[in-house]
Amino acid sequence: MADARAAGAKRFLLGGDYGLFGAWPAETVTRLRELEATWIRGNVDRWCAAPDDAPAEVRPAIARCRELLDPETVSELAALPEQEVKDGTRYCHASPLSDLRGFPPAASEHDAELLGEAGESRIVFGHTHIQFARSGPGGVELVNPGSVGIPLDGDHRAAYALARDDEPIELRRTAYDHPASAAAVRERLGEAGELAARRIETARFDV
Repeated sequence: MADARAAGAKRFLLGGDYGLFGAWPAETVTRLRELEATWIRGNVDRWCAAPDDAPAEVRPAIARCRELLDPETVSELAALPEQEVKDGTRYCHASPLSDLRGFPPAASEHDAELLGEAGESRIVFGHTHIQFARSGPGGVELVNPGSVGIPLDGDHRAAYALARDDEPIELRRTAYDHPASAAAVRERLGEAGELAARRIETARFDV
């Protein structure tokens, strides 16, 4: 947030997945509430409220996250809107079609399907934790700002994007103490946080 402020950011749009796999879910949500921000829901916010919908391998982490978040916050995050449209840009978690199926960094035969009925000229999304920008069907601009907490493109630096009026979106990275973050996840989440800790350490999905 300090890097974004120094670059001129005045408002934030938060793309989902606020508590699960982090060491301090309650503190994170409290800090984000201090921002002038628009919030949308991610798949793990949905899973925290409905653990049976989640893959079995992440349910222990969900259980620990639910212990660290009060029930009202779990329900509040699950009830956030799936998407927002602002100034001709659609913001969603993975794609306009789904909060689980996202666009890959390279053009895909599934791009048109993932756009669903979206008609905006720019789609901003996350989910894969891989930062990139490219063109999609019909020249639509596809932008993935990446992940602040667990980037998975081999670069440990926190990833986000900065949007200015009438200018291209700027993809940005800023260093943070990722070894300390991984250690905190292990300390706070125990065995349930081991996968997330390894991903923070390697900045890779396959660990």
